[in-house]
Amino acid sequence: MLTFLTVLRKKSFYVKQLRYVYAQQGQWEDKLTAELKLQIEEAWKDKCHQTSGKINSKEKKMYVLSMFPYPSGKLHLGHVRVYTISDVMARFYRMQGKQVIHPMGWDAFGLPAENAAIEKGILPKEWTTANIEYMRAQLKKMACTFDWDREIATCDPSYYKWTQFIFIKLLESGFAYRKEAPVNWDPIDQTVLADEQVDENGCSWRSGAKVEKRRLNQWFIRTSAFAPQLFDGLSEVNKDDWKDIIKMQKNWIGKCNGHSFTYDLILDGKIIDKLQIWTDRAELLADAKFVGIRSAEFLSSDCDLTNLRAKNPVNGELLPVFVTEKILYPVGSDMIVGIPSDQNIKKPESCRHLLSVYEFCQEMNISTSYELLSKEEAMAKKKVIVQKLLSEGRGGYLTSSRLRDWLISRQRYWGTPIPAIHCNQCGVLPVPAEHLPVVLPYLSGFSKKGHSALKDCTEWLNTQCHNCGGPAVRETDTMDTFVDSSWYFIRYLDPKNSREIADKTLTDLSLPVDLYIGGKEHATLHLFYARFICHFLHSIGLVPAREPFTRLLTQGMVKGKTYRLQETGKYLTPDEVVFDGEDAVEKDTGEPVIATWEKMSKSKFNGVEPEEIFDKYGIDTSRLLILANVPPRGDRNWSDETIPGVTNWQNRIWTVLTSFRKVSFYPRGDRNWSDETIPGVTNWQNRIWTVLTSFRKAKFESDVQTISKEGNMSSEVITKFRDVAVKGVNYHMNSTYFLSSVISILQGFTNDLLKVPDSLKRSSPEYENALASLIIILYPFAPHFSAELWSGFTTAVKEQSKITNSKGIDLEKQVWEQPWPQEKSFDRCYVGIQIDGVKKGHFHIGCVDPSSLTPDFVFAKADKDKRVLKFWKNAKIVSYEISETFSGVTMVWLEHETYALH
Repeated sequence: MLTFLTVLRKKSFYVKQLRYVYAQQGQWEDKLTAELKLQIEEAWKDKCHQTSGKINSKEKKMYVLSMFPYPSGKLHLGHVRVYTISDVMARFYRMQGKQVIHPMGWDAFGLPAENAAIEKGILPKEWTTANIEYMRAQLKKMACTFDWDREIATCDPSYYKWTQFIFIKLLESGFAYRKEAPVNWDPIDQTVLADEQVDENGCSWRSGAKVEKRRLNQWFIRTSAFAPQLFDGLSEVNKDDWKDIIKMQKNWIGKCNGHSFTYDLILDGKIIDKLQIWTDRAELLADAKFVGIRSAEFLSSDCDLTNLRAKNPVNGELLPVFVTEKILYPVGSDMIVGIPSDQNIKKPESCRHLLSVYEFCQEMNISTSYELLSKEEAMAKKKVIVQKLLSEGRGGYLTSSRLRDWLISRQRYWGTPIPAIHCNQCGVLPVPAEHLPVVLPYLSGFSKKGHSALKDCTEWLNTQCHNCGGPAVRETDTMDTFVDSSWYFIRYLDPKNSREIADKTLTDLSLPVDLYIGGKEHATLHLFYARFICHFLHSIGLVPAREPFTRLLTQGMVKGKTYRLQETGKYLTPDEVVFDGEDAVEKDTGEPVIATWEKMSKSKFNGVEPEEIFDKYGIDTSRLLILANVPPRGDRNWSDETIPGVTNWQNRIWTVLTSFRKVSFYPRGDRNWSDETIPGVTNWQNRIWTVLTSFRKAKFESDVQTISKEGNMSSEVITKFRDVAVKGVNYHMNSTYFLSSVISILQGFTNDLLKVPDSLKRSSPEYENALASLIIILYPFAPHFSAELWSGFTTAVKEQSKITNSKGIDLEKQVWEQPWPQEKSFDRCYVGIQIDGVKKGHFHIGCVDPSSLTPDFVFAKADKDKRVLKFWKNAKIVSYEISETFSGVTMVWLEHETYALH
C-alpha cells in the first residue's frame, strides 16, 4: 500500500486526469449498456467541445465548411449526416495540429417563412428566429464543434448590408442590370424563378408546379460575362473531388467560343428594348442581314413586328427582326444575328428540317453576301470590333451561347431588399453605400401570395432621391436567396466587421475554403453562383483567390423505405403493409405494394426523427450509425438493421479496454472485499513460482530462449495490426473521405486486439500503443465515448509505460490533445498483373517503401515468382503504375500486351 501511495505522489497526473463516469461510480463497469453510454455523454458533453481560436498561419490554416442550413424548424437526418461528417473532419484536422475554421450560420431568408406567415399568422422574423434557436440547440447536442462566435444569419441587417454592397458593386461594374423580360412564374409560390430553378420537365424546383411564362421588369446579374473564367477556373479545383461537378458545370456554362453584343430594338424611331445576342462571327457583324428571335415572348406584347428594327452595334444599320422557329439557332440560344456565312454548316440529324441563316436568306430573298476574310484577317478584325464595343458598353465579352444571365428578382417580402430607387427625374439609381443597409420594414401581417408586401409599406416605400432631392420610390423586389448564400463563407471570417465585408488580412490568411461539404444537388445552382461571386470579388481585389473551394465532399441523400400501392401509387405507412414471402401487400386488401428507398418525407411516411435516435442510442452511437457502411458520397438507406453492428462494435472496444485494465494490476476506486478474489491471488503466486522454476530449469540446462510469442501472436504482429490500420485510416481521412471505410478498418482493428493474449497485454508496450491509437482515432467519430475510454486507459497503464516518450503519447493530456497516429513501417507491397485491361492477379515483393520502387526491381521479382510466369510468358510490358489502394496496400499495376501464338 505504501508503494502504491508513493506512485500516486510521483504520478500526480493520474489524480488530475479527468475521469468522469469512472470517477463518479468508483469502479469501471465491465459491461457497456445503453444507459452507461448516455451517462458518459452527459458527463463529457461540456469537455469535448474544442475550437482553434485565432488563425495566424496560412500554412496551418484548415477551413472546413459545411453548407449552412435553412432554418426550417428541426434537423432531419440529412442534416445529421452532413454536420457529423463536417465535425469528424474538423476534429481530425485539429488533432493534426491544424488551425481549423469550422463555422456555422443560417440561410435564413426564403419562401417557407413567408408562407408560414400567411398560413399561420406568424411573422417571418419570429418564425425564423424560433427555428434557429431550436436547431442551434440540436447541433450543440450533436457535439458539433462549430465556431459559434462566427455565427451569422442572412436575414440579419448586419449581414445583408454587405449583400446589398456586393449588388451595388456589380451594378457599378456593369454586371447588374434591369430590363423587361419573359420570366418563369411559379403559380403556387407566385414568384419568379431563375432558369436554373426550373427542372427538365418545366417544373419549379421548390413547389413542383408547372412553370408559366410572364413578362416583367426584372433585375439580372451578368454571369455570362464571366463565362470563360468560370469555365477555366474548374481546372484549379481538385479533380477527384469535383469530377462530376466539373462535368455538370462545364455543360451548364458551355464552350466560350463567341461574343455577346447589345442590339437596340427600334420602333417608330424610339428605343423600346435591348437584346443581348451571341455570335461566333464578330468579325462579320457589319454583314448581318437580320435578327432572328425564336418566340414573340421575348418582345413586348405591343410590338409591331412590321416596323420593328434592331440597330447593328457596329455600323448603326437598322436590321429587320423576324420571329421564327424555322432557323437553326445557336445551342441554348433563342436569338441569332443573321450572318449568311454558314452555307456549309453541318446540321445535327435532329435539326435537318431547320434552315441555316444562308438558307433562310435565300428563302426570304435577302442578300447572302459577306466579306471573305483569311483566318488572320478575321482574327484581327474581330479583335478591333470587340475592343471597340467593350469600350462603348455595348457588349463584346467572350461567352458561350448557352449560359444565361442570373435573374435575381423575387416578388416577396422575406428577402434582401434590392438597394435601388426609382426617380421620375433621374431614373433607376442604386442606393449610396453609406446609406446601407436598406432594412426590411416591420409588417404586422400578411394577406396573400403573388404580391410583394413591401408595396403596402407606404412609409418605407416612399423616399427621397439622393441625386436630385425629388420624390422617389424604393425597389420592392427582393433578391434570390442564392445571392445571400453566394458569399457567406467570406463573412464567417469577420462576422462582426461593420466597416467592410471582411478584413483583407483575414481573407488573405483564410481563403480559399479547404474542404466544402454539402449536397450534390447544389452542384449547378449554389456552387455556380458562389463561384461567380468569388470570381467577381477577386476581380475587384476583395478576395485573394477566384475559386472559393479547393476540395469538395458531396454527400448523398438519406433515404427511408417507402411503400406504395402498385395500382394507384398511394403511399402507405409501414403498419399498413405485410409481407407474403418476399412480396409486400396491403394488410387490409392484399393489393400488391411496391417497396423502395426514397428521400425521406412526411408525406411518404418514411421519415425518422433524429431526436428519437439521439435519445434512444446516444449521440456517439448516432454519429457512428450515420457514417457506417456507406461512403459519404453514396445515398444512405436508413435501416434499423445497421444498429446492432455499430453497438456490438462499441461493446467490443469496451471489452478490449476492460480486459486490458484487468491485466494491468492497478487497483482504482473503493475496495469491495470478497473471498472470490482469493483464488486469483493464490493462483497468481503459483504462476510466479512456476515461472521462476521454469527459468531455473532453462538456465541450468543452458537452453534459455527469449519467448516473445504466444501462439502466432507477438509484439511485431501487434505493431503490424496497428500500422496496417493506421495507414488505411490516414489514407481515407486525407484522400478519399470514405469515413465508412475508416469505421470498417477500426472494427477490424478492434477484432485484432481482442485476439491478443493477456501475457502480451500485460508486458507489451506495442499493445499499449495499439490500444491508444484505436482510442485516439475513434475520438473524431465518437468524442464522448473515446474520452471515457481514454480516461480508463490512462488510469490503467503502468508507471513504467514506454509509450509516453517513445510513441509521442502524453498520458497527462486528454485524448483530443494527443498526436494523431502515424504508421511507422511499410506494409505489404504487391504487384498487380493486368493483361489487355483484365486484372489477372498479384504477387508479393516484400515490405518496401513504394516510393523507392523501380521497374527493374519489380520485373526482376516477377521473373523469380513461379506463380506469375504463366502470365509473364509471351507478353511484353507496355506501361506500369504505382498506386496506393484504399486498404493501405501499395499496388504496382503492370499493363501487358500479349503476342498471338501461331
